[in-house]
Order: sequence, then C-alpha cells, then structure tokens
Amino acid sequence: MSTLHKAIGGTAVVAALLAGLTAALAQGAPMPLTRPSANVPNARPAAPQAQDQAPAPATNPFAALLGKPGSGSGALNAEQRTIITRINTYLTGVQQLNGKFVQVGPDGGRSQGDFYISKPGRVRFEYDDPSPIELIADGQSVVVRDRKLATQDVFPLSQTPLRFLLSDKVDLLKDSSLVAVYADDVFVTAVLEEKNGVVGTSRLMIMFNAKDMQLKQWTVTDPQGYDTTVAVYNLDTTRTPDPAMFKIDFTRYKN
Repeated sequence: MSTLHKAIGGTAVVAALLAGLTAALAQGAPMPLTRPSANVPNARPAAPQAQDQAPAPATNPFAALLGKPGSGSGALNAEQRTIITRINTYLTGVQQLNGKFVQVGPDGGRSQGDFYISKPGRVRFEYDDPSPIELIADGQSVVVRDRKLATQDVFPLSQTPLRFLLSDKVDLLKDSSLVAVYADDVFVTAVLEEKNGVVGTSRLMIMFNAKDMQLKQWTVTDPQGYDTTVAVYNLDTTRTPDPAMFKIDFTRYKN
C-alpha cells in the first residue's frame, strides 16, 4: 500500500471511528448484523450476542441506495427530517464514551480494541495485539500511530470529514453534506459525504436501530473507493477518560 493511500485511508478510518463512537449512547452491545441476501429485502438481524462478545460487522445492505434520485438533503421529507433531528439529539447528548470496537478493513482483515472519547474533539483508539496501531485526537490534530515502527501520520482534525461530530452541538443538515436518509422497520441509515479538493470525496454510512435509534455499525468509503466497517459494543458513558490519554507525543514518534 502506498504512503499516499495509507494517509488517505488513515483519515477515512479516523472519520469512521469518530462518527460511530460519537453516535453511540451506551445502550449495551449492539445487535450484530447478518448479511442480507440480495433476494431477501426484509432480512432481519441475528439475535443479540452476549455483552462481552464482539459483534460481527457486515456489508451494509443499503449501499445500493447511494445516488438514488431525491436523496439529497434538500429533498428530505418531513419524516426524514424528524429522523435527522433524533440523530442530532443523540449525537449532541453524549459527551464522553468508552467501550470496545471491531473493525473490518478493505481487505477483509479484522481487528479490534478499546476506545475512549471525550468531547469536544478528543478520542483515542487502542488496537489489540498484534496490531501496533493507535489513533489519537487531541482536539486540534489526529494521529495514526504505529508503535512498532515508532512513526505517526498527523492530520488536522478540522480536515477530517466528521470533525463536526465531536463538537458540543451537532446539526447534520447544517454542518455536513447529507447524501441520503433511509428507514424501514429495521434500520435507519444516514449517508454523509465530504469533498476535499486535494484527496477527493469520502462517504460515511451510519446504521441505527429503527426502533430505538441505537447505533449498529458504520461504513466509510475513502476517496479511493476502499470501505472500512466498524461496530462498537460494551459502551459506557459514566466513566470520565483520563485527559492524559488524549495527549499527542510529537517528539517520540517520527511524523
């Protein structure tokens, strides 16, 4: 993988993680999603897994909705706007969050670990061994760190597609390019798009439970078309993360 793609991919992964973790409301382990058959439009999720068992991220069943006529925010009907208002309320309401995550990369590789988030603008993801990766945002910058190589890629937090989701107040209609909103009796799906003149366009698709708006998973597509899917579980909003966890060391690691 080229250095450029690693940088772009790193930004996309950071965006995906920031989006999904800010959306979660500490309602326990998310229900794992089964991969619906193309011939079964109303496929249902599997039964809930145990609290300490990692969910299995799945290919988003609504990917084909992207680009459908009338999907822009200007074409949203009253019901869709109500859904976005509910999402905004949830995103704004959570100020701190801890838990575990599972990530499936573009090559199908699976990794997992722990995360810690404190608004505004601070988040940390620690990947379990054998992955040497850490992702840290300190409110100004985001780093993708390789502990084994002692290197890190640095990005301005303001240039990540989902920077607004770490703010105190979230308004998806005002602060983002909302591409689509879709809901049935099982899932609510929101698709956001970020255009960057340097690296291209990235997209984020977030899925919620249609009944209680609990986050299920999210998928980010980076400017090169690579998808990364993340699910979160064992969520907790009661513990305040140590502020020292979000400090970025610019001297120990090569940038």
